[in-house]
Amino acid sequence: MLIKNISILQGSELDFVLRTNVKIENNNFKKIQSKIQPDTNEESIDGEGLLLIPGFINAHTHIGDSIGKDFTLNSSVDEKIHPVFGAKSRILKNTSQENLSNFMKNTCHSMLRKGITTFVDFREGGLDGVILLKKVLSDIPIRSIILGRLEFYQKSTEIKKNQPFPVNKLADLDALLKQCDGIGVSGANENSTLVLDQYSKTTKLRAIHASETEQSVSTSKKVTGKSETIRALSMKPHFLVHMTFASKSDLHSTAKKTQGIVICPRANSSLAEGIPDIVSMQKAGCVLALGTDNVMINSPDMFREMDFLWKATMGIHKKRIEPKEILKMATVNGGKVLKKNIGIIESGKIADCILIDKHALDLEPMHNPHASIVHRASESAIRAVMIGGKIVYGKI
Repeated sequence: MLIKNISILQGSELDFVLRTNVKIENNNFKKIQSKIQPDTNEESIDGEGLLLIPGFINAHTHIGDSIGKDFTLNSSVDEKIHPVFGAKSRILKNTSQENLSNFMKNTCHSMLRKGITTFVDFREGGLDGVILLKKVLSDIPIRSIILGRLEFYQKSTEIKKNQPFPVNKLADLDALLKQCDGIGVSGANENSTLVLDQYSKTTKLRAIHASETEQSVSTSKKVTGKSETIRALSMKPHFLVHMTFASKSDLHSTAKKTQGIVICPRANSSLAEGIPDIVSMQKAGCVLALGTDNVMINSPDMFREMDFLWKATMGIHKKRIEPKEILKMATVNGGKVLKKNIGIIESGKIADCILIDKHALDLEPMHNPHASIVHRASESAIRAVMIGGKIVYGKI
């Protein structure tokens, strides 16, 4: 496929190119330059009036709770989402697989329409939960990274005693990892150091929630005498999620020992827990990606995520932040954190992208493309979504 006369946000810095041609071959961006002639019988498309941007990477979701939207608005964080006794846990256990499946499918279609080409799901429910999500995705052309989880949580007394990973659970862990892309652990406060060490020995992608709330940070200090983030890092995760209440020393350790942090600002705010301090995170050298978190408390919309983060951060810090930095968190940085060839328009990278109508009512005239995408664009501005070089939603 050759797309001619199109504007693009190119490379790791999302450089704006007003007009160029983009050749796509074997699922990848093959060549990007102003003068390319189509091969014989190659499909050629005129991209006049369109802006090609990388597909959004929603780097942290829990789509299993899609059936419980706004079910517990006035509850505390633990009452809402605690993995053992929270309302979310009860909903998941008491809902039929068929109902869960239907609403998870709805969420996947919603993400596609909003330009999300890859999502990373912390999948509850053990092996059955992973298999259910894979079944849901079997006929939906969205890219997924499934991080499974054992339904195994320790009490504070067991953590204080540093009780090890049960031998009878090792086979369950092996079976789980054979079916998914890695593990997504609930948090250090539900696992002893020996259990976290056991998880660190797994060979697939590893991630864990950390320092999401003031209570979780306090609990870790009270039970173990250690920082929750430092305990989470003992699992040797490839990335951490949230870090809303991480200290500066926590952030420096994270920058040295992981591929990055996935932040979920709207979800944190929905839980009345503040928003992550991206200025401090960036100063510490952390690579930041964006996620929308639980569907139960938040919509899977990266446009809204970027808009909220950009303006709330500037309001709190009273200083300007380049919108390009926010857009990178939704695209380029997601690819970096995951170590995947996605989130970037560059020769040799996977052709996952969004075609934006530059003449959309809310965007024209587009004087600053990065700002336009971050705080003016919405689902309505999307002309088409492409995954692996194929149009999966909309049309050109």
